[in-house]
Amino acid sequence: MSRTDVQTLPERAVALLGGEPDDTTLRRYLHGLPGVDAVGLEQRAAGLGTRSIKTSSKAWALDKIIDLIDLTTLEGADTPGKVRSLVAKALHPDASDPTCPRVAAVCVYGDMVPYAVAALGAAHGDPDDGLISVAAVATAFPSGRASLEIKLADTAEAVAHGADEIDMVIDRGAFLAGRYGLVFDQIAQVKQACRRADGSFASLKVILETGELNTYDNIKRASWLAILAGGDFIKTSTGKVQPAATLPTTLLMLEVVRDWYRATGERVGVKPAGGIRTSKDAIKYVVTVAETVGEEWLQPHLFRFGASSLLNDVLLQRQKLRTGHYTGADYVTID
Repeated sequence: MSRTDVQTLPERAVALLGGEPDDTTLRRYLHGLPGVDAVGLEQRAAGLGTRSIKTSSKAWALDKIIDLIDLTTLEGADTPGKVRSLVAKALHPDASDPTCPRVAAVCVYGDMVPYAVAALGAAHGDPDDGLISVAAVATAFPSGRASLEIKLADTAEAVAHGADEIDMVIDRGAFLAGRYGLVFDQIAQVKQACRRADGSFASLKVILETGELNTYDNIKRASWLAILAGGDFIKTSTGKVQPAATLPTTLLMLEVVRDWYRATGERVGVKPAGGIRTSKDAIKYVVTVAETVGEEWLQPHLFRFGASSLLNDVLLQRQKLRTGHYTGADYVTID
């Protein structure tokens, strides 16, 4: 079961919370969640990170990682030409190997969406069907410091230009101040701004910016809050704040979506983003997903890597498996 009937989400949240999603009700619910055993969480993550896989499984894992990448450029110096180059790499990550899979999506600023859509052409679409989505960061990314009116306009414009996915940032200041009702309302309204002209919705990824939330308990509460408000994905980070994605944080968020699925039958995605640069590290995340929520989560509508340089290392490792040696430095493009 997926989160397709957005109109029922506020009512469902009220039923689960036992009242309107205001500060008082949300505080009671979120602070009533079991606390996080930080030592136990980090030990579980460390144990999962030591799992080794055989060569045949490694080949599968490398291709799966590519399948799940949001190939990203989020720089102030981005240009239409850079976006077109990014799309070309997304379509043909390894021009010398036609068996190399495509990435799941390209992730860009909202004003770059039309160029990404145009460059993808007929390849633009659902990554579960072998096509490539366009994801846009919105809501005054990365700080989130803007009025709700601007955040909603930012989102609606990206969707109107063809964005399939919106990566929004929560107001971390409001969350840390205990203004849970405000954060809930903003997520819910941004989700409504993801509505397309035909009545369907762009997928909404809610960025928690875990590096600014200070504690595992806060990360757990923010994850539950984002899901209650209608997020289709919970995402660790913007990539602009350190620490960004970590294995313990991602494990915690996976445990939240597992518990949500057990409680409601709805599957919610997870996206670690920022700082995952090597195949070795990415494989640890693949193992963690499989062991925590099951291999069925290893598909584009339920798990993504937010990355720019990760793809290059995966391509080099694929080449090593295929030929027995590493290629030269010019084998992959430099991002």
